[in-house]
Amino acid sequence: MQTSACTAFVLHSRAYKESSALVDFLTPQGRLRAVLRNARGRSGTLARPFVPLDLELRGRGELKNVARLESAGIPNLLSGEALFSGLYLNELLIRLLPAEDPHPAVFEHYDLTVQALALGRPLEPLLRAFEWRLLDELGYGFALDRDLQGQPVAADGLYRLRSDAGLEPVGQFQPGVFHGADLLALANADWSAPGALAAAKRLMRQALAPHLGGRPLVSRELFMTLKETPK
Repeated sequence: MQTSACTAFVLHSRAYKESSALVDFLTPQGRLRAVLRNARGRSGTLARPFVPLDLELRGRGELKNVARLESAGIPNLLSGEALFSGLYLNELLIRLLPAEDPHPAVFEHYDLTVQALALGRPLEPLLRAFEWRLLDELGYGFALDRDLQGQPVAADGLYRLRSDAGLEPVGQFQPGVFHGADLLALANADWSAPGALAAAKRLMRQALAPHLGGRPLVSRELFMTLKETPK
């Protein structure tokens, strides 16, 4: 029977049959789904998000079996808004990343982003950068400094996003458009520019929406509930 070993993170797990769990893993080889036997034992305690793992899978089909699961480093301890941000990244990957489609750059960026969340780095730049990298890796990216006709984005211009093509210049202000200066700040990852973070959040929501199939993200709704809860 075929076996394969890799580093991994758990994206999601749920109970399966009597004592097993069905686990979605993120690996350099892509998103893989496998059955973890005896999920209430030691392996089950490792099968939680944000823990770097050494994973060995057995089987040939799309649904494999976990042959070995061991810790491969220090767990990334997330809490509060950082935890909900991490769960948001996991849900994005489950919804958008095709099964068994290798994206080693996505895995590496996820690893670095989760570490940064655990260190308490500012959330918004981390989330926007991850969303952008994911879209680009999946072939949905677009230029931020040039419009869909290949012309340079003008700082004093106005643009709207056409998700299937890129940025389209518009002659006057209308709901949902972006200022050229904000787009150029995003192109340079200049998060200190006024309006850059707000523009990046709107832009990524517009860019992601066609690929999410109209279903809301559960983690986003939980995050908003957390922020609205009185302290």
